[in-house]
Amino acid sequence: MRKVILYISMSLDGYIATNDDDISWLDQVALEGEDYGYSKFYKEVDTYIVGKKTYDVILSLTGGVLPQSENLDCYVFTRQKIDNKKNITFYNDDIESLITELKANEGKNIVCDGGGQIVKLLMAKNLIDEYVITIIPTILGDGKRLFIGGIAPVNLKAYSSRYYESGVVQVHYIKQ
Repeated sequence: MRKVILYISMSLDGYIATNDDDISWLDQVALEGEDYGYSKFYKEVDTYIVGKKTYDVILSLTGGVLPQSENLDCYVFTRQKIDNKKNITFYNDDIESLITELKANEGKNIVCDGGGQIVKLLMAKNLIDEYVITIIPTILGDGKRLFIGGIAPVNLKAYSSRYYESGVVQVHYIKQ
């Protein structure tokens, strides 16, 4: 059965970006030939979901392109009515209905790449099956949190963890 997997990086103090959407601090752990399991993970995924704010940040960093749409079916959660593009569906209906429909269809796993609002929405409905969080060894002190609160507690089971030479620690939890 398909799973919804949160696959994301954050600072040690729980931020996914600075207040002005800067993510250049991720570059401090960039090592030639090391992708922290990204390529292997994405071979098991065929659907990508992201919030509209994160989508806009990605476009600003990539010259107006959502790179994931080249290989994956993409869903951008938004409150706005926006025309769909090739491999990109702008979705503004019930998130639980979409996830139920996606999971019922044949396919690979579904990845969520943020931001905090979409993660909160998915967590509130208990829709995330696995959490793969890459912790970058930096403390930002302020910014945009991955887990913004306002939901019931979520109990998880540790599945694996991996330490990398750069100081990155990747933790993998599954829903109990």
